[in-house]
Amino acid sequence: QVQLAESGGGLVQAGDSLRLSCVFYGRTFSSYVIGWFRQAPGKERELVNAITPGGSTYDADSVKGRFTLSRDNLGNLVYLQMNSLKPEDTAIYYCAAQHISTSTYEYWGQGTQVTVSS
Repeated sequence: QVQLAESGGGLVQAGDSLRLSCVFYGRTFSSYVIGWFRQAPGKERELVNAITPGGSTYDADSVKGRFTLSRDNLGNLVYLQMNSLKPEDTAIYYCAAQHISTSTYEYWGQGTQVTVSS
């Protein structure tokens, strides 16, 4: 069974930076794509960034040039570096895991709140 735990959220001002971490437990980390999703109040959950075991990344248009995703395959960790934060980045951020043989994010963390004040 895979377990994920996020950390690093908080309250910051517009223009500030935060780094979120996601630790992966339970299976072979290098067999999973890790995605970061976010959900703002009243909005649908959206995929923000994703990273394959080989390090290829996907970045949503809304965060390109501001958010950077990286992974540490030895430490079973994924980091989301968020720079130049905007109030519209305010959301609960979740990391999720998708086995490379599937197209579904099957495992989810509990989420971490990011609040950006103007």
